[in-house]
Amino acid sequence: MLIRFAPALYILGILITGFGLLMLLPLSLSWLSGDGAHSAYDEAVLITVASGTLLSLSVRRQKREMSVRDSFLLVSLIWSLLPAFGALPLYLHIQDLSWTDAYFEAVSGLTATGATVLSGLDHLPLSINFWRTFMHWIGGLGVVVLAVAILPLLGFGGRSMLKAETPGPMKDSKITPRITETAKGLWMVYVILTIACGASLHHAGMSPWEATMHAFSVMGLGGFSTRDASLGHFGSLEIEMVVTFFALLAGINYSTHFLALSKRSLRVYRFDTEAHYFLGFLALSSLALSLYLWPDKIYEDFLTTLRYVAFHSVSLATSLGFATTDYAQWPMFGQLWILFLGSFVACSGSAGGGIKMMRAVILYRQVFRELMRAIHPRSVQSVRFGEAVIPDQVLHAILGFLFIYVVSIVSLTLLLIATRLDVITAFSAVVACINNTGPGLNLVGPASTYAVLNDFQTWVCTWAMLLGRLEIFTLMVLLMPAFWRS
Repeated sequence: MLIRFAPALYILGILITGFGLLMLLPLSLSWLSGDGAHSAYDEAVLITVASGTLLSLSVRRQKREMSVRDSFLLVSLIWSLLPAFGALPLYLHIQDLSWTDAYFEAVSGLTATGATVLSGLDHLPLSINFWRTFMHWIGGLGVVVLAVAILPLLGFGGRSMLKAETPGPMKDSKITPRITETAKGLWMVYVILTIACGASLHHAGMSPWEATMHAFSVMGLGGFSTRDASLGHFGSLEIEMVVTFFALLAGINYSTHFLALSKRSLRVYRFDTEAHYFLGFLALSSLALSLYLWPDKIYEDFLTTLRYVAFHSVSLATSLGFATTDYAQWPMFGQLWILFLGSFVACSGSAGGGIKMMRAVILYRQVFRELMRAIHPRSVQSVRFGEAVIPDQVLHAILGFLFIYVVSIVSLTLLLIATRLDVITAFSAVVACINNTGPGLNLVGPASTYAVLNDFQTWVCTWAMLLGRLEIFTLMVLLMPAFWRS
């Protein structure tokens, strides 16, 4: 078995080793700040680097070009095994933290979900909070894209690996002739926007370290904060505006940002149809929900209502998951609506979760086509997205994805309800985790944490986060008997 999947395991070993070396950043920070967590990083770095090195050495003689099967296996192993190593500093340092909770926290970090089991964040060591948010940043655009950028140095091609990670309608698009250049270009944009976000947050009133860590969360669309009260701790309109602006940027396809940067022109955004739907739907949703909540007098005036509604609509729709107020005080419709936004609003090729806006629009137009066919059976109707005609095979793939997406939510919700969890908590936890949004409702709402769940419930939510991050099919493929046949 090791020989059969040697290319995937070899690259996995290299990535695990590199992941261990990244832990030197929080280790150095721990030594410099004297926060007392350095011994946990010493052990974590040693275990991670040694494991990755041994794995890559054990299969180094079996190198060959990666197949599609290798790519699917590698992507799944990256997102399921790296959190096990990422959990080590948390597990080794935080007293009374179980392995289940530590792994959940690391999966939440690397999948950029932002659901947490930890409390007392204000008093955690600086390096621990840094590592939590840094995992968001690593996972936000994808460890896979970073790996693609270095694959040629290891003697492997990376296109099949990127296609295993990329949302369906985006699989065959590319912004540069070579996939390596594409990956490097996306990371360049990612780094530039992160620096700009951190600088803006510092200018808005955050300390340099807090600005850096929140920038990691914002650009990764994660949601981990250094404060139990999340952004509500700062009570700053300016900070909220900065976070909203950069969350919107992170929710747009990074290929669009890359093209705008390379062409030095904002006109590129005019031709991104998905971004228009993304921004337009959020604007209309924020205004409509504000008008709905205003008569309830939850906030003192309409502008204050619009402020909190717009921020939380953007935060949950993009799957960022930051909160500035306890929106559990809103009517249930408002709570469910912003949770629902996270299911489809973010753009393909962004760091956001859910089925993506592109799929949602294409599905809507497919429904419209079927209605027109019912009225005019002989008419020829095509589904378009922008100027492009969507092939039937893409439509079938999207319909299949939507079916398994709904089935996954229903199945996991029923599984949690079977453990005696109430319906609202169970449903919202699954939706928040599979969309990589973070906070849910009721027991797992913005004023609480996932620590209220027992171990089995926590593992169910962990599985949901992995399903969502890998867009379900990548993990489901591994469960097919045909995948393992020679």
